[in-house]
Amino acid sequence: MYNVEQLRADEFPGSREALYFNHAGISPLPARTQARVKWAIDEFARQPGRFWMEHGLPYAERLRQEMAVFLNAASPREIVPSATTSAGLNAVAQAMAWQPGDNVVFCDVEFPSNVYPWMSLAREGVESRLVPSADGGLTLAALQPYVDDRTRVIAASAIQFFTGHRTDLTAVGRFCQERGILFVVDAIQAIGHMPIDVQAMHIDVLACGGQKSLLALPGQGFLYVRQEIAEQLQPRAIGSNATVDYLHWLKYDLTPLPAAQRFMSGTPNMPGIIAIVESLGLLRELGVEHIDRHTRALSERATAVLTNLGYRVISPQPAHGPIVTFAVNRSSAEADTLVAALADRDVILVKHLDREGNTYLRVSFHCYNTLVEIEQFGGIMQEIGD
Repeated sequence: MYNVEQLRADEFPGSREALYFNHAGISPLPARTQARVKWAIDEFARQPGRFWMEHGLPYAERLRQEMAVFLNAASPREIVPSATTSAGLNAVAQAMAWQPGDNVVFCDVEFPSNVYPWMSLAREGVESRLVPSADGGLTLAALQPYVDDRTRVIAASAIQFFTGHRTDLTAVGRFCQERGILFVVDAIQAIGHMPIDVQAMHIDVLACGGQKSLLALPGQGFLYVRQEIAEQLQPRAIGSNATVDYLHWLKYDLTPLPAAQRFMSGTPNMPGIIAIVESLGLLRELGVEHIDRHTRALSERATAVLTNLGYRVISPQPAHGPIVTFAVNRSSAEADTLVAALADRDVILVKHLDREGNTYLRVSFHCYNTLVEIEQFGGIMQEIGD
């Protein structure tokens, strides 16, 4: 296990100023990442062309190489920069050859990034099938009755944003692989918290933004597409650098680049790519399995503290991951007031509503949070909570 106090001092000095429990929304940058992004912006301001060639392009290649190793992808060509999770999933959804009567299956508590790209296909005659959540998310047993011979995609979050449920990616992936169904994973809550092996888990497509579990910047993430799947897809949104002879600018040729590179969408956000590479280095140093064990322990303690205070925790038990969500007996506006009061006490968390509009508060942790912070949070909730 890594030294949490050393990590807080070296990489997250802001942790002394607040109890930051909104990593499932947006995470702070590690100090090393902040410093490298500042360096990149300074260099870009001075010599943009030189920076692009000497540093920018090599960083883009590092993203492909290092993320491929991190996910155990077969090749770096299966990794491509993508602005957001939504952008990556929309690109794949629009690149598939759909037929009226096809269907896509996903859980009824998915984040919209992994819902709207599939729902929008109704114009193509594609049906979206919502599986009722079981223990806070998608399970193999729950989804099976919704799958038939016209199911083209099963879409799932690795860790569910609302409840923290962890999908059994290996079981669902094997189920999809045996039936020739595309398995699509939203990894934005999970990639910095749990080991993901895209080959062992039979994941065909994985999309992720940078600003949550990756500890990087908003507006830049990545997309993984298994090579044999990518070769069957024809993107509709085509970037200037997504074709085979793209450096010959005036030769208008739509022949796509091999593998996932056909999903290049134009000039990428280079500071965002640098942030991912630097933060990925920290995650590798700490060990995702160690982060997983640490944040699960935080979630289990937070669940116990909140339960002792009389709150109803809806997150799975024992803890599946770094997210704990609990019900509050307040209207939406009153819950907003509570969140603001907590922020005044330097406790940062968020409100969520379920489908019926019932109010919940969500705390979400990362590698540097501590059990002491959980106890402090419990004391503050006892003072100003329900």
